[in-house]
This record gives sequence, C-alpha cells and structure tokens, in this order.
Amino acid sequence: MADIASILKSEITRLARREMRGMARTLKQSGAQMRSEIAHLKARTAALEKQLARLQRQQGRAAPPPQATQEAGARLRFTAKGFKSLRERLELSGADMAKLLGVSLQSVYKWESGSTRPRMAQLQAIAALRQLGKKEARARLEQE
Repeated sequence: MADIASILKSEITRLARREMRGMARTLKQSGAQMRSEIAHLKARTAALEKQLARLQRQQGRAAPPPQATQEAGARLRFTAKGFKSLRERLELSGADMAKLLGVSLQSVYKWESGSTRPRMAQLQAIAALRQLGKKEARARLEQE
C-alpha cells in the first residue's frame, strides 16, 4: 500500500512539473515578445521626438511660437501672490473665483498656492478679471 501512495505522489509531482514547464515556456515567450514590442515602441518614440524637435526648430525660424504672440503683443504675467490678491481685492471666495473663470475650486487653490500655473486660456480670463471691480464681478456671478 505504501508503494502505491509513493508511486501516485511521484506521478502527480511529475505531471505538475510538466504542466508548470509548459506554462513557464508560454510566459517566457510572451515576455520576450513584450520586451521586443517595448523596444520597438521606444525606438519609434525616439524617432518621433527627434522629428518633433526638428519641426519645432523649423517653426521657430519661420514664426514665433503661438504662446509668444498675444493680443497687441502684451505678455500675460502670473504670480500666485498676485492672483490671491486679485481674489481678495474683488472680495470673492475661492469657489466664486472658480465659477467666474470656469474652472474647479481645486485649480484656484493650486494656482494660489503656486503648485501649478493656469493655462493660456485661463490666463486670458484672469487678465480680463483684473479690469473688473467688485460690483462688476458680483454682477457676473449673479448672471451665471
């Protein structure tokens, strides 16, 4: 009886190892294929980045980048401290400022803390708010 148990145990072990070898082989093949694909994608990314850099250099010679050309050549500046003082001058809460600019409260908070900068569209909206007074800002809020 002990012989049959040990024979069954060794046979089960042999079959399990055989099954595991087959699984490991397919995993190795798929891993090698993935590594090959990753290498190909890295090469393609590098080629595209070179092409982009070349096109940007060509565009730089032809015309200034679109961010550099503003309405009437004015450059829009942004500082976190200035943005916060604008909000306080207009006596607006962060939520009201976000509503006026069409952004989230989190964006306003991050701009004020200086952890992020607004995009060009938001910079233009902020510049437009600089021209407003308290009453005009409140009137705009009530319209929305």
